[in-house]
Amino acid sequence: MAEIETQATKGETFRALHRGPKILLLPNAWDVASTRVFEQAGISAIATTSAGIAFTLGYPDGEKISREETLVVVARIAAAVSVPVTADVEAGYGDRPEDAARTARGVIEAGAVGMNLEDGTDDPDHPLTDLALQLEKIAAVRETAAAMGVPIVLNARTDVYLSEVGPAGRRYAESVKRLKAFRDAGADSLFAPGLRDVETIGRLVRELNHPLNILAGPGSPSIPELQKLGVARVSLGSGPMRATLGLARRIAEELKSTGTYRGLEGAIPHAELNRLMS
Repeated sequence: MAEIETQATKGETFRALHRGPKILLLPNAWDVASTRVFEQAGISAIATTSAGIAFTLGYPDGEKISREETLVVVARIAAAVSVPVTADVEAGYGDRPEDAARTARGVIEAGAVGMNLEDGTDDPDHPLTDLALQLEKIAAVRETAAAMGVPIVLNARTDVYLSEVGPAGRRYAESVKRLKAFRDAGADSLFAPGLRDVETIGRLVRELNHPLNILAGPGSPSIPELQKLGVARVSLGSGPMRATLGLARRIAEELKSTGTYRGLEGAIPHAELNRLMS
């Protein structure tokens, strides 16, 4: 019971960070080492990246990894830090509300206090989950969290922009329709990855009047710009993990081409990492 109470308190802390004076920064971790590096850097909460975890374990992105394998990593991450952890669990690992409920239960049992739930599918003819079904999934997550006594922070995502669903001129209206429905169904935060235009982001913030998550990367507005627009949280998805792999590839290419080691400059010292893992 004490453990659940502690987790519930951490959940409320995480929820409050979405309405704080500063934008919530989530660079997205994929293992314990990246998690601890981010925590040491002063990141106030840890978000996992589903793609990063899948890639690390040898899977492509898109629910090709099992729920159980994902949650094992989430549990290790949550146990490694004192800050709140939110888990990226894709579309909930299943097409039914019961699947979303099972995933939410697993997230809480893993020690996390937040989760992403996306509406994208692998079906090119139907790239988004039926809205009514997605709302049932959100309701199932909320009911599971209430039953377990942990106020999980649900970040509900629509892939309209990310997957370029429908004509470009209709994407904003479709995103607003879905995100407002997610909000009214009980989502704590709304996520619109693939959106980078400053004017559109600001308009979305005003129209939703609810915490908005933006996926950032090269070409995105800066953190100060996003905070000025009223964005509540910014995540980087699998970007940090892929950037790290990019460095690994450059190290290998340098080793083969010039036989030098400049790519290793800036590495965290071995002794420091040892202390960080202690």
